[in-house]
Amino acid sequence: MKPIEAASVPAKPRMVFRQVRIASVKPSARAPRPAAADIAEGDTIERNAVEEGADPTPSLARTGRGATTNPSVRFETQATVPCDDGWGSLEDGFASLPPLETVLIRDHSRTAIARNTSPDVGFDRSINPYRGCEHGCVYCFARPTHAYLGYSPGLDFETKLLFKPEVASLLERELRRPSYKPKPITLGSNTDPYQPVERRLKLTRQVLEVLLRFRHPVSIVTKSASIVRDLDILGELAKLRLLHVYLSVTTLDPALARVMEPRASAPALRLRAVSALQAAGVAVGVLAAPMIPGLNDAELEAILKAAAEAGAERAGYVLLRLPLELREMFEAWLREHMPQRANHVLSLIRQMRGGALNDATFGQRFVGTGPYADLLSQRFERAARQLGLNTRHTEMDVTQFLVPSAPAAMAEAQMSLF
Repeated sequence: MKPIEAASVPAKPRMVFRQVRIASVKPSARAPRPAAADIAEGDTIERNAVEEGADPTPSLARTGRGATTNPSVRFETQATVPCDDGWGSLEDGFASLPPLETVLIRDHSRTAIARNTSPDVGFDRSINPYRGCEHGCVYCFARPTHAYLGYSPGLDFETKLLFKPEVASLLERELRRPSYKPKPITLGSNTDPYQPVERRLKLTRQVLEVLLRFRHPVSIVTKSASIVRDLDILGELAKLRLLHVYLSVTTLDPALARVMEPRASAPALRLRAVSALQAAGVAVGVLAAPMIPGLNDAELEAILKAAAEAGAERAGYVLLRLPLELREMFEAWLREHMPQRANHVLSLIRQMRGGALNDATFGQRFVGTGPYADLLSQRFERAARQLGLNTRHTEMDVTQFLVPSAPAAMAEAQMSLF
């Protein structure tokens, strides 16, 4: 499906219901609604819906999309709640929803490099040419960040994509600053740099071209086989020991992958990309991420074995994270696609998260706690050891960084400031 480009932020799509009521909501994330007692007194309509045993938000599941809901932006003070009039009109209306097209929105950010101080990650800077991700992975921890832009973390996240057309020039400007100190930059820390729109816009490729000219180290995380389109640049970076690549492989089951991450590359294509990268001399690894207990965690050893056979040197895993709206969204997805397994999966998640569906504590959020989490960690360590993974690690060389001569156009632009 060809994306539609919008010159400005488009109006949110309207849906017509027979009855629509306005419910007050708090300007913060709402957790899943296990019981009516957990709902604030002001949320009367949602309280009534829970007491009646009904879900106030019908499924918005669409072919080729991951999320089954489109929750309100948590910073807004009101939300519309659809309500049936007793004639089944609500169910009929939602059953005939049209396909959702991808809309591209220009991002006017004036910087390219984002900084972080998290002790849980091994980098302090990253670049995201895109915000939102068309892959539609239902479990994506980055979904709640779309609320900062005024969009829903649900279907909006995978259909309203912001792109940064000037990301390469902004990056070059930042790298030329006398105060800049080089350290590895990560591509793909928030949204996938090789999501389908990259085939058209090539913003990630432009970023890599800048990094190669500056001899700047970079690591890439993706679940797209489209990364092999840039093997010419990646091969040059690898020769200079400036590159690490990780392919995320969540499952080897194409049917599960299709419903869980509908527009990402098929698992077999990702493993084929691992082989192509390894053959080109790229230090490549595989992330079995996220591991979802009761859903795909039984595949952990098989994923690592397939990764090793494809040529991966390193591997890692991350436990499912469900921050903010994602708790409710993931539960809705489970009950839509796997109703018989939903309660079991949610129970296992709570066992690994201290009784909740999410724990953001540093040092625990990626691996969880409790016996089930400990067993998962032991299984990973044993399989990695038996397969010879993580026995060697190619360090990236930060000493090669250099600032090339400024192009004439850039020099003229700089002189125009004086």
